[in-house]
Amino acid sequence: MTKPYRSVSALCRDLGINRTQFNRYLAGESFPRPDILAQICTFFGVDARILLEPIETATRPPGVFSHPYLQDYLGLNLQTIPEEVFPTGFYRFSRESYVETDLIVLGIIYVFRRDNFVFVRGYEARNAMRKQGLPLQSSKREFRGVVTPQDDGVAFNVAHRNNAATTFNYLCRVATYQNSYWVGYTARPCRETVSGRRVTRLVYEHLDMPFADIMKAARATGYTERQNLPPFHERYLRLQTPFV
Repeated sequence: MTKPYRSVSALCRDLGINRTQFNRYLAGESFPRPDILAQICTFFGVDARILLEPIETATRPPGVFSHPYLQDYLGLNLQTIPEEVFPTGFYRFSRESYVETDLIVLGIIYVFRRDNFVFVRGYEARNAMRKQGLPLQSSKREFRGVVTPQDDGVAFNVAHRNNAATTFNYLCRVATYQNSYWVGYTARPCRETVSGRRVTRLVYEHLDMPFADIMKAARATGYTERQNLPPFHERYLRLQTPFV
């Protein structure tokens, strides 16, 4: 940042900062106070993150939710989902298939927290991908999303890598003995003329169990029939009741 100036002394005069102290900043021997940091950043027209974070992170454009136009509408609540509302861990989900309208989809998804955000990550089941003639590589089956709070639940969009099409999911908790179920609906963005479903009910079950049992549940994911649904999933999917 100092290269355009004829000397460090001249720069320090323009900045109004002691040269010796400024040299300490440059050498990494000292760090400016918040007011001095703001003064330096204002002078150079840079974000303070360039001094506080790795350069590859600090120079990355902010997410769209943090854009000034949206932050008071969509950005403030992204970091306010406590564990008791939507716990970290593995979930088993079920829904009617969008494409194979006589079958149910069972899946496993992982909910975790990073940098104060709540993310979801999962993989499409191999047998479901194979039945549709789609690639089976992990990179093609993986999907991710970020969870946002709603008045009485949570919502999240998920998408596959480099895929503009997202699937919307909404969930609210069901009052049960262990409080381990969420119900809601999921919707895919497609034209009305496309065959198959566009919106259907969704059930999530928090798998608070040993990892070996979670892996056993994961091996049973994919397309299944109604009689093979886990306990309570059939009840909450309400398969005989039209979705409204």
